[in-house]
Amino acid sequence: MAQILVDADAIPNVLKEILCRTAIRERIKVIFIANQPTKLPRSPFLQAIQVLSGFDVADQRIVSMTEKNDLIITADIPLAKDVLDKGGIALNPRGDFYDLGSINAKLAMRDFNELLRGSGIQTKGPEPLNQRDRQNFSNSLDRWLRDHHRA
Repeated sequence: MAQILVDADAIPNVLKEILCRTAIRERIKVIFIANQPTKLPRSPFLQAIQVLSGFDVADQRIVSMTEKNDLIITADIPLAKDVLDKGGIALNPRGDFYDLGSINAKLAMRDFNELLRGSGIQTKGPEPLNQRDRQNFSNSLDRWLRDHHRA
């Protein structure tokens, strides 16, 4: 059965709450993976895994745990690509699904922005989540549940 894996180092609290409520209501396993402690409500459907600190340690753990049709919540584009390559489904915190058709363009843009920042050029970071983003995330989560959990 499919599960939800969360790249929990930077997940906004409001989305963490949505995911916790969803796990309990839908009786689906949601696993939060981070290199720092993650506080969760007590539930057999919720699990926190703390990995060692280090570059991409949490990402590597998420990829190793990913199975076909698992949902991975992440804003990390390289992690999303690895998940897609493994047959998982990746959703960003704004509620947009990553797909194999566009992930390489997103990676190229990310790398270009890193190059600009590395040369001292200021680039704009993402805007804070707003109500529309939260609603979009909830709708996308519900769509995945309908297609891969409730079916």
